[in-house]
Amino acid sequence: MSFDVTALLLAQIAVAAGEPIMEIYRRGFSTAWKADASPVTEADLASERLIMQRLAALFPGIPVIAEECMATGPAPVIGPQFILVDPLDGTLEFMTHGSEFTVNLALVLNGRTVAGAIYAPLQERLWFSDKESHTVKVAPGASLAAIAKARRITARIPPPSGLVALISRSHLDPATENYLSRLPITECRAMGSSLKFCLIAQGEADIYPRLNPTCEWDTAAGHAILAAAGGHVIAPDGQPLRYGNRAGGFRQQGFIACGRIRIESLGLHVRTGC
Repeated sequence: MSFDVTALLLAQIAVAAGEPIMEIYRRGFSTAWKADASPVTEADLASERLIMQRLAALFPGIPVIAEECMATGPAPVIGPQFILVDPLDGTLEFMTHGSEFTVNLALVLNGRTVAGAIYAPLQERLWFSDKESHTVKVAPGASLAAIAKARRITARIPPPSGLVALISRSHLDPATENYLSRLPITECRAMGSSLKFCLIAQGEADIYPRLNPTCEWDTAAGHAILAAAGGHVIAPDGQPLRYGNRAGGFRQQGFIACGRIRIESLGLHVRTGC
């Protein structure tokens, strides 16, 4: 199986960032708190340093919007093409020595995600996408050759019995709970980080709504992977989820991620062609 070069390079960078994350995870680490009251650890910073160095070498001239850089300075000017980075998604999970934390990278073109990579270092599992989505078990820091053994994944059509829903362990809000109460949910699982996108992309769940604000680097990689697997990620009003809101600090007002579900059945007003 052949893969797009851009997707492979993003995947390789994500896997490389898993090395410093796991080294810090095992030896212990300090934690600080950012101005928005969210935590940042040594692992967030070490992962982002490595990622930024690799991106500068492999994607010269393409602007990068990375979470920790955004917390300390102004956003760079972006054009139609840019890269979104969350160096450690699920920092709260990492802090409590859970397993559900990831490295997220995505390439955006004209407001849409076109390639993405999500790596879960402790689980040694990688997901990445070009026109299709793929997954592979790979150790932190492994070579490109290991990544090339990936298999294709696809989102599923929900079973007649009902939907399996995924919710955020740390960010569940009343609006999301109310929305889920109106759907035919047979099972609901709480999870951390962007792994929820990946489970839907590989056909293990059906829907993941988050109706409170988030940031573009939290969703872009998962959006790319789920969309290439045949699923959808839309804004709460049913419109396509877009990227590049520099004036708004790259904030989003929530989203609904789902597998091969008819969008009309989600109870939203959706623009034709979403």
